[in-house]
Amino acid sequence: MSLLDPRTIRELAAELDLRPTKQRGQNFVHDPNTVRRIVAASGIGPHDAVLEIGPGLGSLTLGLLGAAAHVTAIEIEAALARRLPLTVAELMPTASDALRVIEADALGVDSLPDPQPTAVVANLPYNVSVPVILHLMERFATLARGLVMVQLEVADRLAAPPGSRTYGVPSAKLAWYADARRVGTVPPTVFWPVPNVDSGLVAITRREPPPTAATRRAVFEVIDAAFAQRRKMLRGALAGLFGSSTDAAAALERAGINPQARGEVLGIAEFARVAEQLPQR
Repeated sequence: MSLLDPRTIRELAAELDLRPTKQRGQNFVHDPNTVRRIVAASGIGPHDAVLEIGPGLGSLTLGLLGAAAHVTAIEIEAALARRLPLTVAELMPTASDALRVIEADALGVDSLPDPQPTAVVANLPYNVSVPVILHLMERFATLARGLVMVQLEVADRLAAPPGSRTYGVPSAKLAWYADARRVGTVPPTVFWPVPNVDSGLVAITRREPPPTAATRRAVFEVIDAAFAQRRKMLRGALAGLFGSSTDAAAALERAGINPQARGEVLGIAEFARVAEQLPQR
């Protein structure tokens, strides 16, 4: 399997006159061992159709093509989207037919041609990582699992359990769709250009949402309100949703939750029970 090394990365960047920007979170993996590690940790195999977001110059794409049956790569940069199939044809010609590149913003992609993705594996920039993950889990029910590389701080937030210091909106909403756990760290030195922070690997395994009469939208509305002011007790934080703190307290009690608790101690099942108490609109 041919993977990109630091020299090839720089040659490709020079060819494209590419100047990586912080705004797009463009930090390209140039270490083949890191790519192999990510692919191995993802657990993908020859029956998987992988969805990759932001393939960039193709470091991870080549590794994924060596393990999976098919890779759909969504790339927002036109020049990178055009170059990726050529890179694969040059370095891994037997895998060319297994790659599909879509030039688009991942947040705007609501459907994909077959084969439908069974796993997502991606190196996601800090500023869009959480919205992208939640969007993909909502839109593509065939995604059974994933492995995402994100800024370490974001990795901790995604995998945080209720009651922990880093538990918040990202961890609570992701828990609607899946279990998440941090499975490793990645040092800045394996990227070009070198970022200022470590990265974390988060493994995602889809499971059914908690059984509830509430809609996902209602549950997420409760989560947003509960964490809007972390220091507030739930009866105060949810007052706007229920009309008053008194009504919120009564709803929380009906849901079996202490009105003086804070949102950070509630799991997704508890948030769903609260959402079931929302007034009909």
